[in-house]
Amino acid sequence: MTLYEEWKNLIENQTEDSFPEFWEEYSDAETRIYSDILDKPYEKMTGTLGELSSSFEVRPVIFMGFLDGINSSLKGDNDFVSFDESSQVEIEIEPETLFYNMLAADADYLYGLPQWEDILGEEKMIEITKAYKRSKTVVKGKKIGRNEPCPCGSGRKYKHCCGKN
Repeated sequence: MTLYEEWKNLIENQTEDSFPEFWEEYSDAETRIYSDILDKPYEKMTGTLGELSSSFEVRPVIFMGFLDGINSSLKGDNDFVSFDESSQVEIEIEPETLFYNMLAADADYLYGLPQWEDILGEEKMIEITKAYKRSKTVVKGKKIGRNEPCPCGSGRKYKHCCGKN
């Protein structure tokens, strides 16, 4: 079983009783790792998955979960699905994308880290936050009038075709 499969299995098999302990372990590890990465945001972190998880003092399966979460914010594509402890890992973040994704994940304990101010600046953080909020706004399409031609292309009025109900 790969570490990714172990990670998915770990998440899917959480119960009400086991979840608080799991979440404490995972969120503490995630905060520690992100804090270290944000201290050196433009530096590429490399090593084997086992070495990196050991350097952050987390279980490899928890580090795999971190990689799964950060994958869409990395510069390079990574196929973490087949990774084991000896797999080579490269972590090079896109700071703006990472901040946006943290907003989307509603991870206030991560997008609230103090390093963001130095990396992006308050103005850029506000701009990214506004872009995220705009992405969640649903804009309705133009309403079809009862006497307009039906959009299905039948040639009939909307009220006599698709709008009949």
